[in-house]
Amino acid sequence: MKKVSKILKTFIVCFCMALTMTACSSSDDSSSQADASDNDDKTLVVGFDQNFPPFGYVDDDGNYVGFDIDLAKEAAKRMDMKIKLQPIDWDSKDMELDSGTIDCIWNGFTINGREKQYTWTDPYMDNSQVVVVRTDSGINTLSDLKGKNVEAQKESSADTALSENKKLKKSFGNYTTVADYNTGIMDLESGAADAVAMDIYVAQDQIAGKDNMKILDEKISSEQYAVGFKKGNTELRDKVQKALQEMVKDGTFQEISEKWFDGQNVCILDAGE
Repeated sequence: MKKVSKILKTFIVCFCMALTMTACSSSDDSSSQADASDNDDKTLVVGFDQNFPPFGYVDDDGNYVGFDIDLAKEAAKRMDMKIKLQPIDWDSKDMELDSGTIDCIWNGFTINGREKQYTWTDPYMDNSQVVVVRTDSGINTLSDLKGKNVEAQKESSADTALSENKKLKKSFGNYTTVADYNTGIMDLESGAADAVAMDIYVAQDQIAGKDNMKILDEKISSEQYAVGFKKGNTELRDKVQKALQEMVKDGTFQEISEKWFDGQNVCILDAGE
């Protein structure tokens, strides 16, 4: 009887210790997750599309990289802030910004047509919307897209540009929006799509080394990129704007640009006083 009592006592002690260790472990995990998700005044949370090279994407090592990613990191450093890179679904960007999940949208974000929806920095580069087709498609101009299957990323600048060019869009045999441009290019390669409308720099990156694709010379629209903040958030916008202008002034912007665009300086931002 004493032996059974001793075994039972040992079991109870071990069980209590296990519960205590589990509770501590759970508490530590929760604290870690909370710390990682908390947004504060010293952290710049950048919302971006992780399938939008060369502006923001996932490299072969699983890291977030890109032209805009480098700009954002440098700006945060100059603002004495930490940075949190937050991938978002592009068609949910407004919800993410309004809810405070992100502080800004910084990823090849077109200002044209959205001027009143956000608080913006000054534009820092020019861009245009173009069409990518297969080289053997026989499509050489926008008028050749009549009756063809055309795709664009949902809620993208290309999608907006085509919606505004009603005559062109109406000429398509079918128009489809996809989640990202990787899907669009795969559809183009497989023949599921005849053409994909997208930003010119993204198009150049997507078809690099692919002899079976080309960009039409004729453009759908021209526009400019800037960093977008929630309407009224001028305080943070001003800080980012100042950091960008400092980068232009000391040549850092040009260095980052030349790294991502084959030696080309795409900057159109004035350094200010």
